[in-house]
Amino acid sequence: MVGEDQAELGGLLEILPPVEFCCIYGSKLHPNNKDETSMTDYIIGVSDPRQWHSENLKLNKDHYASCLIRLGGARMITDIANDIGVGVHFNPFVSCNNKMVKYGVVRMHDLIQDILGWERFYLSGRLQKPVNILMDNLDIKNVNSVNLKAATSAALLLLPSKFTEEDLYAKICSLSYTGDLRMLFAEDKNKVNKIVQGQFHLFEEMYKPFLEEYEAKNLLRFSLAGDKQVNIFQDCGLSAASTLVSSLPSSIRSEMAMKLGDKRILDDSGRVRQQVVIGSKEQAAECMKRLVRRKVMFSSTRQAVAGLLTAGAVHGVRYVANKMHKAWKSWV
Repeated sequence: MVGEDQAELGGLLEILPPVEFCCIYGSKLHPNNKDETSMTDYIIGVSDPRQWHSENLKLNKDHYASCLIRLGGARMITDIANDIGVGVHFNPFVSCNNKMVKYGVVRMHDLIQDILGWERFYLSGRLQKPVNILMDNLDIKNVNSVNLKAATSAALLLLPSKFTEEDLYAKICSLSYTGDLRMLFAEDKNKVNKIVQGQFHLFEEMYKPFLEEYEAKNLLRFSLAGDKQVNIFQDCGLSAASTLVSSLPSSIRSEMAMKLGDKRILDDSGRVRQQVVIGSKEQAAECMKRLVRRKVMFSSTRQAVAGLLTAGAVHGVRYVANKMHKAWKSWV
């Protein structure tokens, strides 16, 4: 992260029980973010959330809402996260090294399932954008390459035959906001453009291998415009669209197959696999978009409810008020 020492950013890990994975995401990665009041957002992956929260309550009871501690402790925290939310418990407004942070705790198995399969399309969406990984015992960075390739394919399905590199990253970034109810009243309407423009070179670094792969397969062609803007041309034929669909997560492909039909084919290794039958690129794009929107809407709503229940009245109102203030500033 620009402007902050890596050791300082990892200071949170020094006061928490051991974790398997930790990364920073969100607006604090923006090099031009001078807002000292905004929180630094962390994703924390652990093997057993209930056990981890039990240990963390002994070390950092003040990180949790007092009502959670009184009513059920670690068990209630994980039950709300799993049964009402999407498997993630957030502790917001935590003071660390004279800075305000928010950290979300998730079971490693659930994190990996979401990365590979977009089961809930919640944390996987955050990991499609630049992150700063501080701890990675299970090589999540490598696992996430499946997620990044799927995001590239989804964005290409939604884009026309000609677009810019910035258009591509904006479309990738917008996937996890499609259907998010917070975008209606509690998020900056310019959020996607700010993320992409502020972290453009990080997006380039993340997605370069997949663009090169699709260029080698003649699905993409690049052209440098006069203003040094890279124009991208894609094959919008049926075969190319089928290739893109084949790189989507299995949960999305299965739902698309239920709506559009499927057939069994032999892949290059001789294994039988499912192929979604599509009539056109536009048909596949619209079907996929509806499925992703529904997943995001469902997950964001569940997590919002869980967040209000676990953050406590004061923190809950404070968090929503901060979000709405940013949203209103972007609209005025």
